[in-house]
Amino acid sequence: MRKLFTIFWLVWTAAAAVQAQSNDNARITGNLQTNANFFIRDSAIGAANTPQYDNQKFGAESWLNLNYSNWGFDVGVRFDLFNNSNLLNPTSSYSGEGIGRWFVKKSIGPLDVEGGYLYDQIGSGIIFRAYEERALMIDNALYGVKAAWNINENWRVRGFTGRMKQQFDTYGAVIRGGAVDGFIRPDTAGKITLAPGFGVVARTYSDQTIEDIVNTIATYPPQDSIGAQYNTYAFSLYNTLSMGAFTWFVEGAYKTKDVMFDPFEPTADGGTGQLVNREGYTIYSSLSYGAPKIGVTIEAKRTDDFSFRNTPFLTNNPVQGPINFLPPIARQNTFRLPARFAPATQELGEQGVQVDLRYKPSKKWEVGLNVSEIQRLNGDELYREIAPEVAYKKDRKWQLLVGMQFLHYNMAVYQGKTDPEDPEDVIPWVGTGEQDYVDAYTPYAEWLYKFTPKKSLRLEAQYLLTDDEFGSWINALAEVGLAPHWLFYVSDMYKIKKGEDTNADPRYDGLHYPSLGVVYTLKATRVSFAYVKQVEGINCAGGICRLEPTFSGFRLNLNTSF
Repeated sequence: MRKLFTIFWLVWTAAAAVQAQSNDNARITGNLQTNANFFIRDSAIGAANTPQYDNQKFGAESWLNLNYSNWGFDVGVRFDLFNNSNLLNPTSSYSGEGIGRWFVKKSIGPLDVEGGYLYDQIGSGIIFRAYEERALMIDNALYGVKAAWNINENWRVRGFTGRMKQQFDTYGAVIRGGAVDGFIRPDTAGKITLAPGFGVVARTYSDQTIEDIVNTIATYPPQDSIGAQYNTYAFSLYNTLSMGAFTWFVEGAYKTKDVMFDPFEPTADGGTGQLVNREGYTIYSSLSYGAPKIGVTIEAKRTDDFSFRNTPFLTNNPVQGPINFLPPIARQNTFRLPARFAPATQELGEQGVQVDLRYKPSKKWEVGLNVSEIQRLNGDELYREIAPEVAYKKDRKWQLLVGMQFLHYNMAVYQGKTDPEDPEDVIPWVGTGEQDYVDAYTPYAEWLYKFTPKKSLRLEAQYLLTDDEFGSWINALAEVGLAPHWLFYVSDMYKIKKGEDTNADPRYDGLHYPSLGVVYTLKATRVSFAYVKQVEGINCAGGICRLEPTFSGFRLNLNTSF
């Protein structure tokens, strides 16, 4: 059946291409993204003991999109290919190919209808978000139908139902939901606007999932019996208020009882980790102020038991199975060493606040400060980052950015690591000691010099100073740009040898992690090829983070649009 469907789409696409040649209203667009990894085993840095390093030596991912518009229809199809890929699970190999997405969309007066693999969200995504993030192999599309009725130019109601995608299949849970979104101008001058909304999502576990839950809790002692139900409902109320230079977004969400896996729930045998059945809620707010010389953004969030998934048995894989998306409460660092310790969102419980301040006293100077604080609901510290920055721009010739990161990071919670000198510390969540934290200080700088409008040199330097985890690191990068086509870069990350006054893990002492690459751009096509050695660490995309192992080898990337 899948082969017949593939053949149908290929024939249809070819016919559409022919039709487009003779119809001025027809439009065909598309894009191709391909990643190829050539793995070179290097046991000294830990690049070993996975199928790619030991046997396969090669892995690839590719996505080809084709979109066709005509007669008021929007139709699209995407072919996905994975060969020995480590995106699904960084320590194993996955291969598969087929139609990764198709959709048909049509507007009929005030009614919009769509079927196939759909991307959408309610509010900020706290109760529902169907989206794609290829860097982590997230493709949480809803395979179903959606209809939206535009009541007028300011109010819209929509509903959907289906099952969420799982690679080339779907999860068993049935999802349905809807939302009402509006826009209000209380004053005739339009200086104050409101954008309120309300959404609801329901999930019904499949019979197989319920059977697995019942079989699991049957092994628990009577005092740990939790019960189970097929249906869970999530509700969300949100609004964006704009008033002059101020913008305030707030969203509150509640979830009825839901069977989830809690890795820190005490068990009868003295361990941790078992299914629970609890209600949950999340409150998120963002307040922004923007003026010609100053900008301020304040974010706050509190989450309690808001894991909302297609199955409770995939909790150990943070990128597989979620129905919703919880906004991160820490900034996304772009430099390599400040980004080494990123805080993954804690679905079962966290509270945090982030303040970002930007001040530009003149055209040449800009000062920034970002402060993040994340805690467990009982007040235990999870993450703290203080990052001041100063930027100076000398006409159009050169510019300099200098910053500093002060970091306090719970390694036990975010990466499951505890002090190697304290093997008895097997339950780091309870009574966490300082040995499970990383305290790091990371100065960094970036200098960009333009020889001509088409020739530039960019330099980066960072120094991560810590006595924790693997210890201190240095990273440097040089990049030469020859616009509009060429970009060359070379970088090296070096592990400083362990001193006598540090408790850092001695692995990788004195080792280099070099990268050397070239990028070629021609109109809408971009090709890059690089030799890369990359240390184990956190990889984040769109606020979703996961721990990835060391990489050693060559990487080839191709992106093109047409």
